[in-house]
Amino acid sequence: MLKKWIALAMAAVFVLSLSGAAMAAGKLVKVPTAWMDEHETFLMWYAKEKGWDKDAGLDVEIKYFNSGADILNALPSGEWVFAGMGAVPAMLGNLRYDTIIIGNGNDESMTNGVVVRKDSPIAKVKGWNKDYPDVMGSPETVKGKTFLVTTVSSAHYALSSWLNVLGLKDSDVVIKNMDQAQAVGAFENNIGDGVALWAPHLFLAMDKGGVLAADLKMCKKGNPIVLIADAKYANSHPEITAKFLGVYLRAVNMLQKESAESLVPEYRRFFLEWAGKDYAKDLALKDIQKHPVYNLEEQLVMFDDSKGQSQAQKWQGEIAEFFTTVGRITPEEAKKVNDGKYATNKFLKQVQTPIPAYK
Repeated sequence: MLKKWIALAMAAVFVLSLSGAAMAAGKLVKVPTAWMDEHETFLMWYAKEKGWDKDAGLDVEIKYFNSGADILNALPSGEWVFAGMGAVPAMLGNLRYDTIIIGNGNDESMTNGVVVRKDSPIAKVKGWNKDYPDVMGSPETVKGKTFLVTTVSSAHYALSSWLNVLGLKDSDVVIKNMDQAQAVGAFENNIGDGVALWAPHLFLAMDKGGVLAADLKMCKKGNPIVLIADAKYANSHPEITAKFLGVYLRAVNMLQKESAESLVPEYRRFFLEWAGKDYAKDLALKDIQKHPVYNLEEQLVMFDDSKGQSQAQKWQGEIAEFFTTVGRITPEEAKKVNDGKYATNKFLKQVQTPIPAYK
């Protein structure tokens, strides 16, 4: 009888242990992430809507911020571990908060630019610098003018790159620092001579009658949106970091294979429900079309540093060099980020393949 009770007790303990293991296995890892009301966020939002984060054992929280600077300032309080932002704040993040770049969100060289009014003298001149035939403006029409911009951002990079094409620098114009929504509103109310914006704010300003003086692609500059991580967290949790990338890349696969037109309804719903903004269909379509994205294979090539500096690292190095020349970071700071080595393929290599089908 005693042996029978011992056997039953052991069986009960075994069943309970299996049950506990099953519960532990089914528990999702909460992953706080930080984003802006931009194209790259749509991919993570879409993945969340489809439950792809749960498929990977994650519960991704998508937190709203106004700018890359705001995202970085929230890191010390532990508000996020992964984020999407422009390459410019990502550089500053590595300098000041020990963040690293773990992947590419999209290409924004066509969606960061400077907008002026149709009747501006700037809009009357095109191709002043023959090496940049599509760029508007000249030193005479631009010098001394006032521009609205979110400083030390990708939009600021566009403004400074444009000025450089015209043989000017930041100190040759008046720069007023505003967040993107404020800048669009102020420009609409005839404040400033021009405004530097990222999408979708760039398209909003153009939709309201503004003229694109230049974007980064016209200025022959690369400008990726990057996925960044708190280095301490990522290195302590490489498997979670790889899973996070896998979820994002599943949405990339979807975006590459589906037509832009078919995604417009969901894109508009994302902006309305998540960001509280109602965008017209043509604006939403343009925003999707102007943002190339890269799948895992393409990103592994982009981040490959086996034969020297990777393309991702070169972009970061160019940005560091540029912001040093315009006095936004010191030469000492530039030495820390010039090689771009904080853009790593370590976690991309750990993404499990094949990435699940998006349907």
